[in-house]
Amino acid sequence: MTFSIASAEKGAGVGYLFPGQGVQSVGMGGELYDSSPAARSVFHEVDMALGRPLSKLVFTGPEDALQDTVNAQPAIMAVSLACVKAMEEQLGPEGMPAPAFVAGHSLGEFTALAFAGVLDVGETARLVQERGRLMQEACEQRPGSMAAVLGLDEMTLEEISRETGTYISNVNTAEQIVISGDVMAVAQALDLAIARGAKKVIPLKVGGAFHSALMEPAKAGLMDAVSSLSFKDPVVPIVANCTGKPLKKGSEVKREIISQIITCVQWKKSMDYMLKRGISQFVEIGPGRTLSSMVKRIDRSATAVSVGNVEAILNLRKN
Repeated sequence: MTFSIASAEKGAGVGYLFPGQGVQSVGMGGELYDSSPAARSVFHEVDMALGRPLSKLVFTGPEDALQDTVNAQPAIMAVSLACVKAMEEQLGPEGMPAPAFVAGHSLGEFTALAFAGVLDVGETARLVQERGRLMQEACEQRPGSMAAVLGLDEMTLEEISRETGTYISNVNTAEQIVISGDVMAVAQALDLAIARGAKKVIPLKVGGAFHSALMEPAKAGLMDAVSSLSFKDPVVPIVANCTGKPLKKGSEVKREIISQIITCVQWKKSMDYMLKRGISQFVEIGPGRTLSSMVKRIDRSATAVSVGNVEAILNLRKN
């Protein structure tokens, strides 16, 4: 399965964004499955590739099973790519907003590489499932937690991380930064953050300390999984999580997704790169509205729409 991507010139001011783990919910993508044969084909392809009915779990639950990392990650990827195919079906080649860049937040970077033709949908689904399995195992070997800190700058949080042995795992906006680490260390870091002026701290419902050194046990297994695959050059540049710079070669994508598992997601850098190169419109494709809300906090002059169902797709046609 491939995706229709128009020339970069046509989409000079558009960027596609794909969400990461945390946006999953039972029933997501169900409307797409029911109403769009093209979307349905994505779910079928993912189920075939994984050798199990993941789509049934996505549509009917149970919720606790969907929340498991090994299920949540390929499920979100499948819904996002199904939404792309529904967009193509509803809008046609001429009506499809054409991206000059694509980017995905953590797991979403894998969705981006499938969209950009680096791997096919089945290969990506199997790789994402293995990534989820490896991360889940790493969480069991080295338990940890994550928390969002609002209202403190990155320099202050770097100081707190050094003092507590925690890690900065996501720089989402200038004032929304996620820390991770050992459970007690994160609790200590949150106390320090509040004492130093944080507006709010939010413990996250995740399985462990993602994008930190605590995920090191997962890295070797991911390297093995990646080494067995042939990565093509992306047909549209993927702005990397780790560096905030574009990936234009399959070899670069391969290195990125291996590093990403233990490295901070520099989402603000990725967004700043696209904004500085004239991207003023962003289309978030998949469940939730997390990335669209971040766009407005990073640059109020930029516009962002969330596309996760048929109504949102049809609204794109009107606009």
